[in-house]
Amino acid sequence: MIWGLFDKKNERAAESKGLLDGLRKSSAKLADSVTSVFTKEKLDAHAIAELEEALIASDMGAGAAARIAHALADRRFSKENSDAEAREALADEVARILKPREGTLDLTIGARPRVVLVIGVNGSGKTTTIGKLAKNLTDAGAKVVIGAADTFRAAAIEQLAAWAKRSGASFVSSTQGADAAGVAYESVARAKAEGADVALIDTAGRLQNKSELMAELAKIVRVMRKIDEDAPHETLLVLDATVGQNALSQVESFRSVTEITGLVMTKLDGTAKGGVLVALAQRHAIPIHFIGVGEKVEDLQPFDAAHFSRALVGLS
Repeated sequence: MIWGLFDKKNERAAESKGLLDGLRKSSAKLADSVTSVFTKEKLDAHAIAELEEALIASDMGAGAAARIAHALADRRFSKENSDAEAREALADEVARILKPREGTLDLTIGARPRVVLVIGVNGSGKTTTIGKLAKNLTDAGAKVVIGAADTFRAAAIEQLAAWAKRSGASFVSSTQGADAAGVAYESVARAKAEGADVALIDTAGRLQNKSELMAELAKIVRVMRKIDEDAPHETLLVLDATVGQNALSQVESFRSVTEITGLVMTKLDGTAKGGVLVALAQRHAIPIHFIGVGEKVEDLQPFDAAHFSRALVGLS
């Protein structure tokens, strides 16, 4: 939760509905597979193996699938149990894995400005996520500076400029091919001079040139620390749900380059691979701050393990 956003009951109700709709592709795929298993005479070893395969097919990963399948086997389900009861049980087990990763992003604490470095491969939804965060923050009364330090792509600079105008945030950019660290430095300096609350810094995401990316991110951090020795205060990795299990390797690659304090999973509405968030939670002890289930600003939602788990299996 940031700046008191999303904490009203009517907002939470709208969020839950949007989440259920946004995860419809994932829940439909998962529900069909799981229901066929639970309608068997009993959950014997063969049925458990089928259930495990169904969970793996939903991109939950082998580790999480085995954990969930065996936990459900211990609950001794049979065909006398209803589909709804089976889904409730499945949601409970998914939530057990996700709950420890439920992380609140609070940008109201600490020195000003809070510097948030946003990383991720190109095309992951990184730039749009920054824009939505900026709009939510400014709507909640925060003063925001956006820094377009992905100078590799002219489109990213143009897109962020439009979001800055829409949100009323200050905007710092340079020309395509300019020094990214210079833009990051100027963004933090501008935020400090203007008394801003938050500085959101975009970065390039060229993992195919990992050594260059590592050097660029290291330089960005180094120059920002000339202004604030603790910067960045948060480093958010944005992941695209449509890539499925490849998201896990992206986390590993970026962790080898820089520290990650939180995750954002986008494009969950456009895929049946929503279970990958469970695989991420099983493998990486990194807080999940936000999920994206649509194009609108309000479709970037704080991550709630229980609500996500229920929506993933098709329950409101």
